[in-house]
Amino acid sequence: MASDPQSSPRSSLRLRPVDLARAHGLSTQAVRNYEEAGILPAAARTEHGYRTYTPLHARALRTFLALVPGHGHRTAAAVMRAVGEGAVEEALRLIDESHAQLLEDRRTLQAVEQALRGLTSPAAPGPGPVPRPGPGPASAPRAGDSGPRAGTSGGFIGPLAGQLGIRPATLRKWERAGLVRPRRDPRTGYRVYDEAAVRDARLVHQLRRGGHPLEQIAPLIERVRAAGGPEPLEATLCDWRDRLSERGRALLAGAAELDAYLRERG
Repeated sequence: MASDPQSSPRSSLRLRPVDLARAHGLSTQAVRNYEEAGILPAAARTEHGYRTYTPLHARALRTFLALVPGHGHRTAAAVMRAVGEGAVEEALRLIDESHAQLLEDRRTLQAVEQALRGLTSPAAPGPGPVPRPGPGPASAPRAGDSGPRAGTSGGFIGPLAGQLGIRPATLRKWERAGLVRPRRDPRTGYRVYDEAAVRDARLVHQLRRGGHPLEQIAPLIERVRAAGGPEPLEATLCDWRDRLSERGRALLAGAAELDAYLRERG
């Protein structure tokens, strides 16, 4: 009885491209492409020029396919090329980077959850009513959109900046980055922050305090807007947590296959 190519990687069994392809649900062209990309070791050739693979190639292919869900195609391919070139330390460094990215993503999720709890906490200051500019100059904001003075909450840029403990220039910077979207009063042209804009400003403020850069915050703000606020976002956060857990399990599965492959390569 022929030995199992998956359990006897050092046997003399010869495999055709179609054998590897069928075993992994791939096309024969995909197998050839993986070899040419350095993901699989170079195949031997028959006297007629046909490729022949061994169970070690089958193990390499299985390892690559196990690495892809956790690391992505590009990193998984880089890991396999490094192993094929004997640069095992480089392969392990790439593995470490993926684990570090997963940890950073977990910390980001935790920061978002904490920030959203701050938005919905009864103890947290609410956005307050939006002051409406009156008919005369006495109620209009002065230069720089400073807005109404003490005693008012939210609305114009000055009071909102005061609530958050930041400068008005910071709110303008967030606006230029698309993180906060105040409307403009049609008569005066001054910025007016409605409830949604105040919510976004508070969320950005809390995430910035957690050390997150603006470019990382932008997609999170879009999630809140798309969900219609922090409360409906809970389902999105649950899905986010599930996907992070799936990545963690995929990284473990890929590591197990890679360890087996390294052992069999000797």
